[in-house]
Amino acid sequence: MKTSPDIVILGPTATGKTRLAALVADHIHGEIISADSRQVYRDMDEGTGKDLNDYIIDGRQVPYHLVNLADAGQRYNIFDYSRDYQSAVSAIRQRGNPVIVCGGSGMYLETALGLYNLQKAEEDATFREEAKSMSSDELLHILAGLRPLHNTTDSIDRERLIRAIEVARSSVAEDQTKPYSLKEHVAVFGIALPRNVVRERITLRLKARLERGMLNEVKELLNKGVEPGDLIYYGLEYKYLTLFLSGEMEYEQMVRSLNTAIHQFAKRQMTWYRRMERRGVNIQWLDGMQGVEWMKNEILKKIKGK
Repeated sequence: MKTSPDIVILGPTATGKTRLAALVADHIHGEIISADSRQVYRDMDEGTGKDLNDYIIDGRQVPYHLVNLADAGQRYNIFDYSRDYQSAVSAIRQRGNPVIVCGGSGMYLETALGLYNLQKAEEDATFREEAKSMSSDELLHILAGLRPLHNTTDSIDRERLIRAIEVARSSVAEDQTKPYSLKEHVAVFGIALPRNVVRERITLRLKARLERGMLNEVKELLNKGVEPGDLIYYGLEYKYLTLFLSGEMEYEQMVRSLNTAIHQFAKRQMTWYRRMERRGVNIQWLDGMQGVEWMKNEILKKIKGK
């Protein structure tokens, strides 16, 4: 059974990946597997940009997977994703439908493409003893030398940082220069937009999400008993909104800092994709300024006959 997706759609945050994937899936009777590291959590909708309406095309629900899998407060990891991804692919293949992976989380995308041979990392007692005398900055420097930092949560607490180093050291993906080899044909598409357009979209989307009640979403999670530290662990929106609600930041300062952090995140996403290209992944970039219908038609033309 083919385990790689037929199509991958990636791009930085706020570029409209989900809607594009849904339009393509609706046309070819495909099913979408999310490659977003935070949309797996239930009751975390506005903060993760989880607009489920994007999956509805002309009143039809496009099938999607690996969204709303875990409770807020849990720590879903790449090993969980690899397991659930394989299960979703198997079910979709049995139905005879194309698999479309859509998302922006680099490590999740590469896992879906079969570029990681994940192994459970054992705790390293010797390293843990050495780490006791290291600062968090020193540990972060070690991790950065092992692999690109795919998100901001690795440095939230020392225990997670130490664990991330153990995982990176045990992974066969340690060599960040070794070319990738895709075992099966897959068409990988990326949405390209000018940086100033992405920045504007991020800012406008953040404003809209705040107006729709993103702050109330975080309040509700806290009221349900999710620990502040667990929300901070998720980074970006949940980190800054929790800091504001905890009285550690003023509102305007929080909005400015969060806006900047999301811009930086988008840059890191593009850095990750460029690294994928350098290692041999052929990303066919689509001009996002042409609109979602144009991009859909481009994808359909490129995959025709494959």
